Amino acid sequence: MTSMSWLQLGFYFLILFALVKPLGSYIAHVYQGEHTFLTRVLSPVERFMYRLLGVRPDDEMDWKTYAVAMLLFNFAGLVLVYLLQRVQGSLPLNPQKLGAVSPDLAFNTAVSFATNTNWQSYGGETTLSYLTQMLGLTVQNFVSAATGMAILMALIRGILRHTARTVGSFWVDLTRGVLYILLPLSLTLSLVLISQGVVQTFGSNRTVNLLQPTTDSTGQTVIQQILAVGPAASQVAIKQLGTNGGGFFNVNSAHPFENPTPLSNFREMLSILLIPAALCYTYGKTVGDTRQGWALLVTMTLILGLMLGVAVWSEQRGNPALTALGVDQQASSLQAGGNMSVSGS
Repeated sequence: MTSMSWLQLGFYFLILFALVKPLGSYIAHVYQGEHTFLTRVLSPVERFMYRLLGVRPDDEMDWKTYAVAMLLFNFAGLVLVYLLQRVQGSLPLNPQKLGAVSPDLAFNTAVSFATNTNWQSYGGETTLSYLTQMLGLTVQNFVSAATGMAILMALIRGILRHTARTVGSFWVDLTRGVLYILLPLSLTLSLVLISQGVVQTFGSNRTVNLLQPTTDSTGQTVIQQILAVGPAASQVAIKQLGTNGGGFFNVNSAHPFENPTPLSNFREMLSILLIPAALCYTYGKTVGDTRQGWALLVTMTLILGLMLGVAVWSEQRGNPALTALGVDQQASSLQAGGNMSVSGS
């Protein structure tokens, strides 16, 4: 590994660890129903959501009721995403006039997003309409991540309360996770990504002239290219923060319209580990012993650091087969070295 690689990794973890305590403490306050700096703004929305759902926030559930509520909610989301894909050709916000997704692919996508697995076996810009991407996948990115956090909080309460029969309310935990944690972070990250050039529009794809005409496989001259655009920044933000997959574009954050600059790349990578790392501190604060939270974080970091070091070292060595062909894979001012890439280049 080069000295620059070590410096980048060190800076990344420095920023990540600096955010663990404030965000972890904030998350603990949210799930414990305590006052936060967003309470005055969001509490009316929270109360409206409870009235809409017919939920009394003080009514807690035992673990069985909590589990059933979680499973039914996520099953309903699965069905919605499946149906949305199957009828998207007849729905608005489909400027490319994309047709219905095949039953097997629609089912696979619906299951993976409902379970926070987010296995992307489709090309987003050529398969799914804007409405399907937003109402189906983006919403599931929010609620599946919030479901995971809710289950963690139920587990923590079960550990903390020992003999208590209740572990909280799934509907309250879900609402607070989306409203107070995921939405504010996603809005902030979306604005940063937009400022860096990540596309966010309802307009249709753009056709542009090539600077250098080329030929296709049939020998025909190609002078134009279709550029896929759409409401990408809002989906990319929660995709990263919720540790989801399923980018707006087929190649996810390797696409220049989804990740155009070094700053966008750093923020997207930071977002992936931000909430998981902060939840370690949330655990410690909730059980009344922050040392336990730090111990969890240190253990996770040691495992990550070891695996990350091996991965980066292996990637920067490059491909021996390419070296034998005379390809320059050495790190320099013009390239990151090996199989690494420079964002925005």
